[in-house]
Amino acid sequence: MSPNLELAITTIGDLLLHNKITQREEDKPIDDINLEIPEYQRPYKWKAKNVIQLWDDILEAKNANKEIYRVGTLILHKTKKKEEDKIIHNIVDGQQRTITFSLLLKALDSDSDIRFLNQRLADNQYNKNNVPSNFRTLVRRVNNIEDEKEKEKLLEYIQDHCELIVVITDDISEAFQFFDSQNARGKKLYPHDLLKAYHLREMNDMEAAEIERTVKDWEDLDQKILSELFSEYLYRVKEWTKGNRADELTEHNIHKFKGITRKENYPYAQFYKGAYAYSDMVNNSAMPFVAGIRNINAFQLDTPIIAGKPFFDYAKHYFEVLKDIRKNDKYEGVYIKEYESEIIKTLNLPRYTNGTGNKITRLLFDTAILLYIDRFCPERRTKKDSERLDQFVVFAFIWAYSLRAQYINLGWATAQNYIMGGAIRQRESVINSFNVYRVITEADSPDALLSMLSDMVKPLPDGKIKAKKDDIDKKNDKDEDKDVYQNFLYYFKLHKFLEEADGNQKAAP
Repeated sequence: MSPNLELAITTIGDLLLHNKITQREEDKPIDDINLEIPEYQRPYKWKAKNVIQLWDDILEAKNANKEIYRVGTLILHKTKKKEEDKIIHNIVDGQQRTITFSLLLKALDSDSDIRFLNQRLADNQYNKNNVPSNFRTLVRRVNNIEDEKEKEKLLEYIQDHCELIVVITDDISEAFQFFDSQNARGKKLYPHDLLKAYHLREMNDMEAAEIERTVKDWEDLDQKILSELFSEYLYRVKEWTKGNRADELTEHNIHKFKGITRKENYPYAQFYKGAYAYSDMVNNSAMPFVAGIRNINAFQLDTPIIAGKPFFDYAKHYFEVLKDIRKNDKYEGVYIKEYESEIIKTLNLPRYTNGTGNKITRLLFDTAILLYIDRFCPERRTKKDSERLDQFVVFAFIWAYSLRAQYINLGWATAQNYIMGGAIRQRESVINSFNVYRVITEADSPDALLSMLSDMVKPLPDGKIKAKKDDIDKKNDKDEDKDVYQNFLYYFKLHKFLEEADGNQKAAP
């Protein structure tokens, strides 16, 4: 066992009422335990159903005369609070249960002194709503017990017979590593959770305060969007740029995001580590401000990741880019000028956001633009940069939605074949089936890319279109959307990517 790691067992009563841990390996208690919830912790998300389940489990154990009822694991990071000059124990894992048991003890005995409840929680809606709501739920449960002796027996059982296994370490990195390994045993973690654990281990030479800030920044991100960022966007783009199929990001292929460690000194590794170090040094200096130069982008989607702290910076960077795309603020207002944003407004209509086929096509469109922006769009764009992007958006739209136009029922197998540039069914030709992601990464400049796409993106023959062509020129008649065209094929017609049976291109009047 690591010299920094200490295992112990404590009853709920000793921990929360007497501020001590009952027993450690040397059979001695640990006194003066100051439990605190650090800033990087997630909010208190337990709701009434979780609280009621815990209540029922405790009653079942009590009624079964279980001498000891183990209620989980508590992982603590022991550190010194400099401003108060005292030792505190930050809760790394076990926050939800610890808060709930504190509320339960308070509901059973309103006079109990629980020091843990005196601290101020982070100001967020989860804490504001769930703490008082769950306390009221527990009070109602307690009030339903009419026999006072039964209340006392229940309180005694919780205090003296409900136990926690406690892990204490003064190494913050080790605390997070133990937390992730424990969670991996208990439930399936998302790939991005496993990546978090891996890259935290690569930060074991950093100051604890820096690690805590990094974890807090990570936890502050919307975890659902973060999961989608890795599984739907970053993983797929990484595979597609290499000409591979991208099926699903799992624990078996997350090595693609583990990157280059500090120990690797191969020439290619030194090159990428040096590029990151240089951009990080410049961006965190006064040079961009003084010289009036642009910040240097430290990341590229198709290059290796640097393990440790750069991975978290990488995730945050692309999280912000994706958020801009999904919210359409930079996507419409800055990245894409008014003329081209009409495409986005049509694609945002419910008819094009619902259904598997529509979602797949939109993902192809968004990831193509994400890759273009990553490769060719500087932080401060010139007029020419914007004009080139506008042209690319049209090509990306025609490429992605040529697939949607040619298939009524569209699934991932068909989409992957389309990207790979192969025939989707035997003896079937599919217009504009090629790997646009490889084309983007192999282009040395946006002008070269646009030139290649001009030759590669073909008009759709009328006979190949399976999508509905009715009302192709119709705008919405609702006041709020009156300028939005209702059929995505209008933009094929507008940009001369529709062909009549005689081979003539259809153009908007």
